[in-house]
Amino acid sequence: MYRAAIVSEDNYFLGHRGFDVVALNTVMEERKSGRRHRGGSTISQQTAKNVFCWPKSSWVRKGVETYFTFLIETFWSKERIMEVYLNVIEMGPGIYGSEKAAQTYFNCHASQLTAHQAALITACYPSPQKRNPAKPTPYLLGRAANIEAKMAKYGTPKFTEEYCARVRDRYMLAVVKMKIRQKKSSSATKKKNTKKQR
Repeated sequence: MYRAAIVSEDNYFLGHRGFDVVALNTVMEERKSGRRHRGGSTISQQTAKNVFCWPKSSWVRKGVETYFTFLIETFWSKERIMEVYLNVIEMGPGIYGSEKAAQTYFNCHASQLTAHQAALITACYPSPQKRNPAKPTPYLLGRAANIEAKMAKYGTPKFTEEYCARVRDRYMLAVVKMKIRQKKSSSATKKKNTKKQR
């Protein structure tokens, strides 16, 4: 399940410190362009929200979530954060955690889920109350296939320091590329505005 969660929810989970500025920037760009935007919350943020916060969304809750995200990233290992995440996340009406989801939808333990089954459960996010991985729609099957393809490409993540260091390097490279794009975009906008003023 953790492989499906990482490729679907938070590609750089093992590389960032709780907050993914690349994902947040993508969300902001999608909002500006009027496109349908994805969520920018990391697995660490979702864990903090599900464990320490109340359901109703507000700026106060977001502040509390940010505080606890910082704390768990400081005092918990990435493996522990993932373990808690998979034990508390809602995966259906009244279904919390991957073990309960596996038993409910596929009559097995979470450790026995196939890659396809794990992808189907993960594909139900962010609306698990409205979707059923045991009775997938064509849309859900398509999402699951995409997640499976990413899982095959991503391989098997490890929680070792060496592996996390490699992911951190990839994440930092993505941050640098993002800043370069932002600089180019800003320069292009300034030139465009200058021409209009003339």
